Amino acid sequence: MDFATRVYAALRTNLADWTILLSGELGAGKSTFARGFIKAAGHAGTVPSPTYTLIEPYNVPDGRIYHIDLYRIADEDELRYLGWNELDDGCRLVEWPERAPGLVAQADLALSLAYDGDGRTLEARGLSERGTALLQSLADSYSED
Repeated sequence: MDFATRVYAALRTNLADWTILLSGELGAGKSTFARGFIKAAGHAGTVPSPTYTLIEPYNVPDGRIYHIDLYRIADEDELRYLGWNELDDGCRLVEWPERAPGLVAQADLALSLAYDGDGRTLEARGLSERGTALLQSLADSYSED
C-alpha cells in the first residue's frame, strides 16, 4: 500500500477540517500524492492539477477533499478570496504552502517531497497533536508489515 493510501485510510472516518501541506520542487510528487489520496478515497474520475483553477473539490463517499494549489497566488491574503474559511468541511491538500506561510499554524501534517537520484524521498512532520498521532499510527503500521 502506498503512503497516500495509508494516510487516507487513517483519516477516512474524519476528513473534516484536516490540512495537509505538500511541499517540494516541481515534479517532486506533490500532485502524485494528492491523486493517490483522492483515488484512495474512491474518486473514479481524473484528478487534474488545480494550477489554474486553484481549488478542485471532490465529493467522495467519506466526505469532501479539496486539492488546492497556491503556486499562482501572490499574497497570503488571497486565501480569503479563495473561500479558505468555507473549506473546513473537508480535507485540504495544499500544494505550494510556502506561498501562505501562516498555514503552518493551522495545518496538521507537512509532507516534503524531494528528488533522490531516480527516486523520491518524503519527510513527514506532525504540526498538530492529531497530525503527530496520525504519523505515529502510520509508523506503527509500517513496522507491522
